[in-house]
Amino acid sequence: MIVDAHLHIWDPVRHCYDWLGPQHSPIDRVVTADEALGVLASAGVHRAVLVQAADTAEDTDAMLTAAREHPGLVGVVAHLPLEDPERTAQRLEELSDEPLVVGVRVLVHDRADPDWLLRPSVRAGLDLVERAGLALDVPAVLPRHLALVPELVERHPSLRIVIDHLGKPPVGALGPWREGEWEAALKRMSPLPTVSAKLSGFQSLRADASDWTVEDLRPVVGTALEALGPERLMFGGDWPVCELAGGYGRAREAVQLLLAELEDDERRAILAGTATRVYGLDTSSTGREAANSCTS
Repeated sequence: MIVDAHLHIWDPVRHCYDWLGPQHSPIDRVVTADEALGVLASAGVHRAVLVQAADTAEDTDAMLTAAREHPGLVGVVAHLPLEDPERTAQRLEELSDEPLVVGVRVLVHDRADPDWLLRPSVRAGLDLVERAGLALDVPAVLPRHLALVPELVERHPSLRIVIDHLGKPPVGALGPWREGEWEAALKRMSPLPTVSAKLSGFQSLRADASDWTVEDLRPVVGTALEALGPERLMFGGDWPVCELAGGYGRAREAVQLLLAELEDDERRAILAGTATRVYGLDTSSTGREAANSCTS
């Protein structure tokens, strides 16, 4: 079994996705769960976690509706208004009986303040997430986003933190990074057992996001394995965003090649075990059917 820990769906006709526009023409359209699961199935993947793509309750509700209807969607990383603890508490209460909600994410990379997650009001919101036992996805794009994770751990010691896309490492070009900065930042996560990361979002920082090879990714994955080990890494395809960087099949094949030399149990951890444990997923068909009947 393979669990894709990072899948998106959206409907820009019905809901607002501020970041999505004509510059993303291949994916600037309605993306359904049926289409998404079909793409994954063609690559041998039949379980996935939906991750929010807009900081709205409507986006979360749409994901939950899709997940209730499709047993292959085994979890939802929802949006919560963390900067407003009162609204966060209310939303957590609304979602408290929803077993499909396994994590929380805010598009912090769209916020002008790179230290947004450290604001006092957000800290209070994260306290509530920590008490609720949900994981926090961090879409770390800037070096500062990755650098602040150890402080988050210190403030919220039992909060499970998932770094999306390995923190956007410098593949093909340095981008916002200084030489060796990404590697050092990721290695700072080694002694932090509540932090894991996704092998996902593979793209070049060159002008063409698809301008990458497996060999470009090999040292990146090597650093991630050294820093976190297989038990703290999880596979994510980042579909449909990956269509801007070569497509899902290419990303899935790259992971297969990059993990080929690992032991079987190490591959199993990255391809399913870590996501299942960190998000507390029920990946069995009978379990999902039971969850659907309870929430329908």
